[in-house]
Amino acid sequence: MTKIYKTALVVGAGAFGTSIASILANKFEHVILKVRSEDVYQNINDDRENSVYLPGIKLDDNIKAIMEWDEFDTIFEDDLELVVSGLPTHGIRTFFSENLDRFEGYLKREIPIISLSKGIDPETLELSDDLFNDFFPQYRDYITFLSGPSFAKEIMEKQITLVTIAGRSKKVLMDIATKLDTPYFKALPSYDIKGVLLGGALKNVLAIAGGIVEGLGYNHNTRAAMITRGIVEMLRFGKVFNARPETFYGLSGMGDLILTTTGGLSRNKTFGLEIAKGRKPLEIINSQRTVVEGYKTTKAAFLLAEKYDIRARIFKGLYEVLYNDANVEEVLEKLMKAPIKFEID
Repeated sequence: MTKIYKTALVVGAGAFGTSIASILANKFEHVILKVRSEDVYQNINDDRENSVYLPGIKLDDNIKAIMEWDEFDTIFEDDLELVVSGLPTHGIRTFFSENLDRFEGYLKREIPIISLSKGIDPETLELSDDLFNDFFPQYRDYITFLSGPSFAKEIMEKQITLVTIAGRSKKVLMDIATKLDTPYFKALPSYDIKGVLLGGALKNVLAIAGGIVEGLGYNHNTRAAMITRGIVEMLRFGKVFNARPETFYGLSGMGDLILTTTGGLSRNKTFGLEIAKGRKPLEIINSQRTVVEGYKTTKAAFLLAEKYDIRARIFKGLYEVLYNDANVEEVLEKLMKAPIKFEID
């Protein structure tokens, strides 16, 4: 494929950030991955592989890792046309506090940013758009948010993947969608930022619940019930944030939820499977380098439900399991003993 753009910068070389870099490599002459770890830096540049997060998959030759900004500024700064933030939600505030002038400068040049973050800050209860807007309030039109059913490994294998890109400006959204468009990857624009972000965040919580249910030996009936009622509870969160209901039935809602609760590559589902074995949440998290966004989002969802009086039995039940060491079977029994109500209320 002919390269028609110059340079894209991806901050964060986790599995998903790396997979988005691989998509951009189809159309950009240079795709720069800003990494923190020496082993990831060496591995990408020397072996053309991110063996920590995506072992065994070769990267395109035009993908390069950097650790220091000096190298980027010297060679690539003037040609930059797109920025991707692959930061976990809880890392956004610290990173942009330390790099505010740099990224404000990019936005002043009308260089758009794509955020890949899927979570809710458990301290402030902010979604990632709130966090970005705290730093860059005058550049909201140039900040966009990508979410949807997209395992990084399958993107790297060029499996056909559709996601949602949400933002305020049609011009910016169409520009980004064009830059991401390949024969196997397509981003569909949306103006419903809150709905897209809530879907991406809350489905991680339900994926953990799905892993626990599966790990306990429950099968398809139970999983289908959990997914369906989970969507109902997600819609209640959406109402508080004035999100569009139809967004939760789209790629960033139902699509992502089905993927992460049924697919074997979901970190959050795998986390739930380990919880079902009797392992403690922090034991699991401290034993791996990959981020389980759903763990902290569970706490944030619980606090939101308490704050806004949202009826969310599944989310609250999972909070009790993860944070108060509640017995899973007892939580399920309590859910099943809840008073009967009409399905659509």
